[in-house]
Amino acid sequence: MAVEIEQFMCREDNFGVLMRDPVTGDTALIDAPEEKPILAAIERTGWVPKLLLITHHHADHVEANLALKKRFGLKIIGPEGEKDRIPGIDDTVRGGSTIGFGNEEIEVIDTPGHTAGHVSYYMPQSGVVFAADTLFALGCGRLLECPPDVMYESLKKLSDLPPDTKVYCGHEYTLSNARFALTVDPDNKALQARAKTVEALREAGRPTLPTTIGDELATNPFLRWSDPSIRRHLGMEQASSDAVFAEIRRRKDNF
Repeated sequence: MAVEIEQFMCREDNFGVLMRDPVTGDTALIDAPEEKPILAAIERTGWVPKLLLITHHHADHVEANLALKKRFGLKIIGPEGEKDRIPGIDDTVRGGSTIGFGNEEIEVIDTPGHTAGHVSYYMPQSGVVFAADTLFALGCGRLLECPPDVMYESLKKLSDLPPDTKVYCGHEYTLSNARFALTVDPDNKALQARAKTVEALREAGRPTLPTTIGDELATNPFLRWSDPSIRRHLGMEQASSDAVFAEIRRRKDNF
């Protein structure tokens, strides 16, 4: 039985995620952007977390670590490469590590790019991946600590997950990402339709997540480095895939 997930907004555009195994009752948080909305989600659901999984060290993902640890006595797990920058961390993981949760295992995937030690948490039995700031709906994270080829390899790993895998991301950036995506993939009918759906959701104040790997492969230019139409539009028909990705990221940085 798949995990139950409560997604909610934190700060201005961060997503918080609370998940629960419906059989065992085990409950965990993915990142800790802000204490108040996290506490509201816990009160709303009645799901009291004993585990906090951190994807990377940025303040808007770890701000509430110590307050939550003090309140709930939860265990904090995060990436080995960023352990010195994650408040209250108890245990570390790296790509290939597994974490027992309820009746299944969480697989850790190294996904550096946005930060050098960023990890994603994949639950194959539930068909869910928590990608934080590596993969966004219709976008990817800024390359703050790594060159483009590193992020390219991380996105390849995520793009190889089953197409029906649900993707939970760290931010509500989809509307601006859609507007940019149309500038590099203007002839993509699926993208055009999705952009209209995203605009309607945001106008209604509704979230655009979760997405799926399949939807991202069809519409997210940061995963479509091999697409002939995008390559023609960029004038990069013969370029390597990582070079195409780097050019798309460069354009997004200047969008």
